[in-house]
Amino acid sequence: MKSTTRVVVIGGGIAGCSTLYHLTQEGWSDVVLVERNELTSGTTWHSAAQVTNFGMNQTMLGLKSHSIKLYRKLAANPDYPVGYHYGDGGIRLANTEVQMEGYHHFASQAAGMGVEFEVIDADECARRHPLISTDNLVGGLWDPHDGDIDPAQLCQALASHARKAGAEVYRNTPVTGLTQHKDDSWTVHTEKGDIDCEIVVNACGYRVNEVGAMMGVHHPVMSMEHQYFLTENIPAIAEAGHRMPLLRCPISDYYCRQEKGGLLIGFYEQDCKTWGMDGIDPNFVNALCPDDLERVMNVLEGAFARMPALRDTGIRAVVNGPITYTIDGAPLVGPIPGKRNAFCIIGLRAGLGEGGGHGWLLAQQIVHGEACYDTWCLDPRRFTGHANVELTALKAIEEYQNEFRFHFPHEHRPAGRFAKTTPLTPVLQAEGAAFTPVNGWERADFFKPAPDFAETHGYRFNEVFDVVAAEVQAVQTAVGLTEVNGFNRFEIAGDGARNWLDRMFCGRVTRKAGRVGLGYLLNHHGCIKSEATIANLPDGRIWYGSAAASEFHDMDWLTAHAPEGVTITSLTNDLTILVLAGPKARDVLSAVARGDWSAEAFPWLSVRPAFIGIAPATVMSVSFSGELAYEIHVPNASLFAAYTALRAAGEAHGMTLFGARAVESMRIEKGYRHWKTDLITEFDPFEAGLGRFVKLDKPDFLGKEALLKRQKTPSDKRFATLRLDTDIAPAQPGSSIRADGEVVGTVTSADWGHRVGENLAMGFLMATEAPLTVDILGQPVTAESVDPVRYDPEGVKPRS
Repeated sequence: MKSTTRVVVIGGGIAGCSTLYHLTQEGWSDVVLVERNELTSGTTWHSAAQVTNFGMNQTMLGLKSHSIKLYRKLAANPDYPVGYHYGDGGIRLANTEVQMEGYHHFASQAAGMGVEFEVIDADECARRHPLISTDNLVGGLWDPHDGDIDPAQLCQALASHARKAGAEVYRNTPVTGLTQHKDDSWTVHTEKGDIDCEIVVNACGYRVNEVGAMMGVHHPVMSMEHQYFLTENIPAIAEAGHRMPLLRCPISDYYCRQEKGGLLIGFYEQDCKTWGMDGIDPNFVNALCPDDLERVMNVLEGAFARMPALRDTGIRAVVNGPITYTIDGAPLVGPIPGKRNAFCIIGLRAGLGEGGGHGWLLAQQIVHGEACYDTWCLDPRRFTGHANVELTALKAIEEYQNEFRFHFPHEHRPAGRFAKTTPLTPVLQAEGAAFTPVNGWERADFFKPAPDFAETHGYRFNEVFDVVAAEVQAVQTAVGLTEVNGFNRFEIAGDGARNWLDRMFCGRVTRKAGRVGLGYLLNHHGCIKSEATIANLPDGRIWYGSAAASEFHDMDWLTAHAPEGVTITSLTNDLTILVLAGPKARDVLSAVARGDWSAEAFPWLSVRPAFIGIAPATVMSVSFSGELAYEIHVPNASLFAAYTALRAAGEAHGMTLFGARAVESMRIEKGYRHWKTDLITEFDPFEAGLGRFVKLDKPDFLGKEALLKRQKTPSDKRFATLRLDTDIAPAQPGSSIRADGEVVGTVTSADWGHRVGENLAMGFLMATEAPLTVDILGQPVTAESVDPVRYDPEGVKPRS
């Protein structure tokens, strides 16, 4: 066994084998995989092994398309044959029109990745799958590439190709410990000896947290028991003359695919069960959980109703094994938070179907620092300190129970809510707030006009439209107040801190005391890594502020590049922002805080300490709404005091409360970008329309050389704002933008602009003179490219 290597991948299931294979494809041959038993001895061996192209976003679509392409290539190789039933087709059923509207959106989203789905009616579903009934069925989404693959043969093929490229695989080699050294390298301790390496990858399936504990971390991954059974032969399958398409049914919570002359039928029962929360038997290898068909009888009845032939079919085998889930159901693929040279590829609930793509994206991150797609939807750092075992279990259960029910826009499911709150959460709840979770924080989304007000979730404008319009109007004409909790805030100190920050940003970083500036950090490829504000407090302290979700992401990036002597301290969980916005905002602030708050004494982009009543605070004159506005940063211990003082002062000026939904409408009217929605690692700042924030005449900044190189071969895509000719529904992130029917771009953000009375969408698209349309509810809607700043284009209001 090697004693030194570049990368050690721990785990020999689909995650580990795919990562090892793709590392060699990226040119790294000095890599090793260690497996405690035999390859595929964990979850992989009992996988239902479905391979679909369906994904909830374009990154997932891209990695699944890669998986399919890779599996077809492997299956065609006579040296390492892989049993792969490609192209059987698959149907996701629907029994409501709103589900069908969702399928139209997913088909549009897929088109932007070169994947063609088809939305079909109930009769066409039955024609393509002759075993199903059309009772209570509206239609479905057809994926022509759907199929299934042999798990063991797939993993053996990946491992064999990796070995041929120079990698080594050590079976029956349990890892007993991990040690990280001062230079951030690792020693992997095994029962057969130690291996020194630069990088460690945790690909340990349901044993993920056994290895996580060896490096002092906990991963928000939970295992669920999952049952399927194999039927006896069904005559109707033989009579059909073709393989049955795969079926996924959100109506009755089951799926099925053909297995020889019968079916494999799996269940996502509501009475589901977590597994391994109190530890896993070391001898649980190639093993299963006890059968428990009583638990799935309700789901089975639904399957019988949809597929009557099952009533006369015997069961020849039952499988009940653990599968892994995360808090939001998507895998964790990327850097491990707070660790250097440590990565994970875990929580793959649909591991076989998409594992080829996950390993591909992870290998790119390890070798190149970034993948070809923005991988935030998979990034382990998207969950922060709230992601404990109990929360993970609750969310895993909820995800399992809703396996085939996609989230509607603005739908936030109830399990594990109120993980992070402030002293104002119950106050705002009493005021009628409907909340939206942001990195676990409960943030007011809008304020209900009546206690029994309820939102109807779907893809059209709904009853919340008028509520948000009223909130926006109040901010525009008088003054509004909202809480922005969880906003990421670091305090940066030490000799050389300002010079270092200047090198981290691609533009000028303000050094003047009492001033605030916005800028962008680039990665080593010259593309956008983060967006942040730098606030120079009058006493010399430096505050770095960024999106709430970026807490772990930005801390990792900054600490990885910080020179000796520079310290970075997180204030994210200590402070909360109260935003005061509207033309009367200064009047309210002046009534509760001593000092001169005039435009001359406290102009736009200023920062100073103050007291809001008796509450200590730091006030910034910045605006995400486009109105005169102040961000008031308050220690959580004083938050209620600041809030009550502002509310009392606001009564004389008609103050109302507003929520995140109103902020979203207003920021799109201003053309402001949102991190990891409009600002992603696939584009540089010039492509994102942010060239004014780049100063190429700076002597140096991180990513400058790569950015200059990109400038020589500029992208054919540009960021644009579109005005849509419909008042029925907004576009959705991922919706395709078309010219003459051909996809030329993708929507990143969209909403109704209440102050300008326009249906707006933002996104990246190729330059074209042809008329544009955007897919909405399955139909092309005329779109016009317009100036991105729809409201107050001269920026007079924030400076007033």
